Amino acid sequence: MSQSKVNLYYKNVTADVIGDEHGITRAQFDELAQKTEPIIAQVNRQRQAGRTPYRDLPHSRDYPAQVREIAAELKDKCEIFVVLGIGGSALGNIALQTALNPYMYNIDPAQRKGPQLFVFDNVDPAQLTSFLDWIADRLDTTYFNVVSKSGQTAETASQFLIIRQLLLEKYGPEGCREHIIATTDKKHGTMRKITDAESYRSLEVPDGVGGRFSVLSPVGLLSAAVCGIDIDSLLAGAADMDERVSRPEFKTNPAAVNAAINWHYYRRDKKISVMMPYAWALKDLADWYRQLWAESLGKSTDLDGKTVFIGPTPVKALGATDQHSQVQLYREGPNDKLFTFLQVKTFAGNVKIATPPDCAPELAYLADKEMSFLLNSEKLATEYALLQDKRPCLTVAFDEINACTIGQFIYLFEVTTSIAGRLFNINTYDQPAVELGKKATFALMGREGHEEMAEEIRPYSKFDADFLV
Repeated sequence: MSQSKVNLYYKNVTADVIGDEHGITRAQFDELAQKTEPIIAQVNRQRQAGRTPYRDLPHSRDYPAQVREIAAELKDKCEIFVVLGIGGSALGNIALQTALNPYMYNIDPAQRKGPQLFVFDNVDPAQLTSFLDWIADRLDTTYFNVVSKSGQTAETASQFLIIRQLLLEKYGPEGCREHIIATTDKKHGTMRKITDAESYRSLEVPDGVGGRFSVLSPVGLLSAAVCGIDIDSLLAGAADMDERVSRPEFKTNPAAVNAAINWHYYRRDKKISVMMPYAWALKDLADWYRQLWAESLGKSTDLDGKTVFIGPTPVKALGATDQHSQVQLYREGPNDKLFTFLQVKTFAGNVKIATPPDCAPELAYLADKEMSFLLNSEKLATEYALLQDKRPCLTVAFDEINACTIGQFIYLFEVTTSIAGRLFNINTYDQPAVELGKKATFALMGREGHEEMAEEIRPYSKFDADFLV
């Protein structure tokens, strides 16, 4: 396994750097250790009792083997691979592709180790129409992975029904069966019923693994493997991080330190968590993190049944792009944020800046510098500017971006979320607030049994002209 590492650097949240008012003192770190070490033990016991099955995914042999088998079947006949899913059934797939395949992967065959990849995580009709027009004469080499544990999520179900009909009309039942792979519940649900009835190839969404924790399962692994990503190294990296985040001592456990710092600042009215990658390849990991953080930690009641309305708000930024769109607010706006930078030591590619023309000597300072040096200088400069205004900053440092380090990062933040949930005393793994919107969609679409809700929604269905300007 690669020796490349991901490490958490937290000096720039300390009182020694940003002062006692906004920084964490040594005494406060000791208090955080006393608070968090029993929770590390609790989270480890939950894992041993089988209550957090996502923790075991890096060590699975069956799931990767099943994924590799299907990927091998598609290797010589699939030129376009399409994932149909939403939320946790899509964000991880997108993040892995952006992080671990070249920027021009879909456009340049020379940079591609597999088929073109498209992930449909929405129901925008113009987007889908454009795509369907494009693949009309490419269906022979296009394969579809529908990812849905239940099969009843309206967005994914609608996409699936459209694609299924398209394939049936062109190829009939046998050809349709050839071009669809389902990733769904092993035994139950609408998609499992359809999969068994129509004999689709299928992979399992593991029991007890919520969508936002599922990227290291077949949910995320199939599209990665099909597109040439080394899933063994991905899982090996996660397994390496599993050892580190299971350590009982607070100061040696990066997930515990990360969770405790976030919890500490939430309680000090810094309730916004900004993740800012300084690498384009990491930008969609910030999207993945937003769902993980928001859906896991945003809860109205705690484990004691008390109303708490708790949860840090995750915000995505991209360095250096958002230095020019957000940093003005971050420096001079309210000091209510904790910043987490993602920084890369060695990039997969680099470019040297050329010498400017003689008429622009003011640009000479850039000449012969590498773009990686410029980007990391931008990160350091932004961090320095924030620290001057007493804004706490963390850095997740990547030796390099590869499958091993991405696996480490994913697992680090998954376990960080578990520990943070215990610190907040909430249920990290449910998502009750998502259900009302789903049921309202069912009602508006005319699903049987939702007629009463449809009547409740009716007053909201039209714009009131008195309030339209």
